[in-house]
Amino acid sequence: MRLDDRVAVITGAAKGIGAGIAERFVEAGAAVVILDVDGDGAAAMAVKLSQRGPAMAIHGDVSNEKDVRQAIARIVDQFGRLDVLVNNAGIEVAGSIPDYTEEQWDRQLGVNLKGAFLCAKYAIQRMRGRGGSIVNISSVHAFASYAGNAAYDASKAGMLALTRTLALEHGREGIRVNAICPGYIDTPMMDDWLLTVPDKDSAMRQVLAVHPLGRIGTPRDVADAALFLASNAASFISGATLVVDGAMTVAGH
Repeated sequence: MRLDDRVAVITGAAKGIGAGIAERFVEAGAAVVILDVDGDGAAAMAVKLSQRGPAMAIHGDVSNEKDVRQAIARIVDQFGRLDVLVNNAGIEVAGSIPDYTEEQWDRQLGVNLKGAFLCAKYAIQRMRGRGGSIVNISSVHAFASYAGNAAYDASKAGMLALTRTLALEHGREGIRVNAICPGYIDTPMMDDWLLTVPDKDSAMRQVLAVHPLGRIGTPRDVADAALFLASNAASFISGATLVVDGAMTVAGH
């Protein structure tokens, strides 16, 4: 699974799953662009990656059309092409529907779903004529809903629908579109969640108990799946959803 001579942009790659994907793609020979609202974090990650291959950081908000349009144009100006888009940027703001504000809902859907739409819109314009691959990082929340996560669940379910439609619309152009649904992954987002529970150790024991593989995932686990879908190894795979959750959902959790 190689990405030699390809240019990939990964949103939300300053940390967590996105950072893991960026590192894996550089290892596989790609030139990597990190698009993140955390400009300092993106720059630091790009410096780290540049020790192994071409890397660039762009500060931008994926929910802002101007930011996305300018970012994609800058990537093509710098590298002359765009081959892979990984829509990874995402936020989670928990809360019950009656207590949720309109601003919270709009921000959640804006980053997680509108951001994927905008990035795909402008990336596809650059992929036409040469083909490409889009990998959308959804979540097991797309089909296993949890109380207090309505906006997050809706955004991640929407990503799967968007994935299927994009695959249908752009397959004839040689553009493949697939989704990954991670489960519990050891990331800063999970660390933030653990800060909200009364007993962190007890919570972790409960989490581990619902994983038939006996552990939670790592960013590398998701990164390997993303590399597979982005590479020629998955040349006949499009419109698919790959679950990376240690068999948690098939165990009924």
